[in-house]
Amino acid sequence: MSVQASATMPGERLVTDLIAAWNTHDLDLAAAFFAPDCVNNDVALAQPQQGRAGIRRALAGYFQAIPDVTFTLSDLIVAGERAVALWTARGTHLGTLMNIPASGRHVTVRGVSTFTLQEGQITKADFIWDVAGLLRAIGLLPEL
Repeated sequence: MSVQASATMPGERLVTDLIAAWNTHDLDLAAAFFAPDCVNNDVALAQPQQGRAGIRRALAGYFQAIPDVTFTLSDLIVAGERAVALWTARGTHLGTLMNIPASGRHVTVRGVSTFTLQEGQITKADFIWDVAGLLRAIGLLPEL
């Protein structure tokens, strides 16, 4: 499967379509927005995710741990080949996440993703999100 925006498709559409794909939990569809040799960094993962297989594995872990997760895009800034997306994820922690067993608690986490876009695909992404907020939501850190 390949999802590739046309050269004239604005970055806004690519990112909004990516968020919509995350909400389907279709790993192949979501991974197809990324270039085959993309590099992705997630603050919660020790190593960068390489290529579509890497982003697919990372998403699979999140979808398994929070099977009802949905993402809401709250702001999007696109300038040339760069995009910055502010988002909120909501769902129920029902599976192991970061070696933490399921808590059964509802979580709301905010994050920011930066993307490098080339030829209608994402070639680099950084996922920066509130890991401490997630840990508070599942009861592992005290409320502030």
